[in-house]
Amino acid sequence: MERKEFLKRGFGSLLGIATVAPLVGGCSKTEVDPTTTTGTTTSTGSTNGSSSSNCSVTPSETEGPFPTKSPANFVRKDIRDDRTGVAFTVNITIKNASSSCAALSGALVDIWHCDKDGYYSEYGGSGMQSVNLTTVDFLRGRQTTDANGLVSFTSIFPGWYSGRAPHIHVHIYNSSGKSLLVTQIAFPYDITNTVYTTAQSYGYTKGAQDTKNENDNVFSDGFTTELATVAGSLSGGYTLTHTIVVNA
Repeated sequence: MERKEFLKRGFGSLLGIATVAPLVGGCSKTEVDPTTTTGTTTSTGSTNGSSSSNCSVTPSETEGPFPTKSPANFVRKDIRDDRTGVAFTVNITIKNASSSCAALSGALVDIWHCDKDGYYSEYGGSGMQSVNLTTVDFLRGRQTTDANGLVSFTSIFPGWYSGRAPHIHVHIYNSSGKSLLVTQIAFPYDITNTVYTTAQSYGYTKGAQDTKNENDNVFSDGFTTELATVAGSLSGGYTLTHTIVVNA
């Protein structure tokens, strides 16, 4: 069964997990999302968490059919393994809505995303992902937030797969291991379109993504607080900066 059919039929809910990979259609828009300028190398995303008066808890999203199986095994900053692509740094700040949006130190932050071809490690060999990657664990990692609530990962710019806008999965726990939030990070379209249409020499050969944030079932009900800021270039690499607000 293809990923798109899996999600359309809602099998994730039957399994006790929310669905993540390709969703088509979606809810109507309820928020006005930030706009970006086509052709620039910097796109500004959410300002959520910038002050105690701008401190909405980031929406919870599906963990999906490809979550990291044993997150504690992947305490590492460099999550690339053997994956190649455009250089990419991920900087995520965690803030606490229960403490006037103060930085949350000591939180565990897991991230995972697909490679440049749209494939996830730890899974495959089935209709959900035909390529069998069950014996590898690229592009998965865990870090602990510092005194400023910050974690940083070294990665490659994620690719895309049919029916989903480009995204990064994030699961946040407190220092005791209690789950605080599962969410996803959205990308500015002008940046992703630049990478996917001009980075053939880096291995991005699929062309432009087929789904934008506003047509993605995870983000289509509003992604104002989930849109990252991304800056950089193909040759120099890109840096993603994003703040996630939790209740801790």
